[in-house]
Amino acid sequence: MSSLSTHDRYDYAPIASRAQAPWPDDKKLALYIAVGIEDYHFGDGHVENLLDGVPAPDLVNASWRDYGNRVGAFRLLKRLESFGIRPTILLNTAVYDSAPELLAEARRQGAEIVGHGVSNSDSLEGLNEADELAYLDEVAGRIELEEGARPAGWSSPWLTHTESTLDLLAEAGYRYVMDLRLDDQPVWLNTRSAPLLAMPYGLELNDSTSMIGRGVAPSEFADMIIDEFDELLAAAIDEGKPLVMSIIVHSFISGVPFRLKQLTRALEHIAAHADQVWFTQPREIYEVVAHAHAE
Repeated sequence: MSSLSTHDRYDYAPIASRAQAPWPDDKKLALYIAVGIEDYHFGDGHVENLLDGVPAPDLVNASWRDYGNRVGAFRLLKRLESFGIRPTILLNTAVYDSAPELLAEARRQGAEIVGHGVSNSDSLEGLNEADELAYLDEVAGRIELEEGARPAGWSSPWLTHTESTLDLLAEAGYRYVMDLRLDDQPVWLNTRSAPLLAMPYGLELNDSTSMIGRGVAPSEFADMIIDEFDELLAAAIDEGKPLVMSIIVHSFISGVPFRLKQLTRALEHIAAHADQVWFTQPREIYEVVAHAHAE
């Protein structure tokens, strides 16, 4: 009998028998909020649409997306700042050219910049190794030029990968990838060079996949965040293990007023438990995990 096919990127390790270094100040739950700040080619490549079937030239969906970098992102970042939350930006580097004032505001708030491609009209699908490595390096190089340091984290446009993506990320100097939710703790991935950390990424606690992709109402999305938070915090306390929660939002989705109001309701609930939560960024989570891994 033949065995089921699988991959060799990580081994099975049940959480019940696993140890991990504690979070700073013995906080129980690490929480980061990733904000997708994206740029799309007009009339070319991949797009995220609100309305299907609009004939070209599709100004309707293009303007819906453009709202994010003109209005929504500024309000979303300001709201996070009101809770003392430093954002994690999943950045298309084309935004440095199309909306430089937005990046200046993110920089002012101490945002972590994570590589998210040049444009969200791009995809890694079908790239050969040389072209993919050049693309990953182009993104890192532009962020280094603008921010003074190469990004430690990567999140693929449309969550796409090739057979070599994880290997190439490590070779290009990235230290963690934010595309996978295989666990409630960070997990080391196997690559052909340096280890790469899989940072827990809330694929369902994502306003794009949930509210746009599956039609979840904003109030339901807020309830999902609250329920996830309550359960993860209880598990972290009961199991005595440091866990990670992530919330993924986008400037043109959760930055819209009626969705922002519901996101704020969820953040108010979380803030009421601030004494047990480490409001952080992936780079800080990585430092804790990597330091413990090196010992």
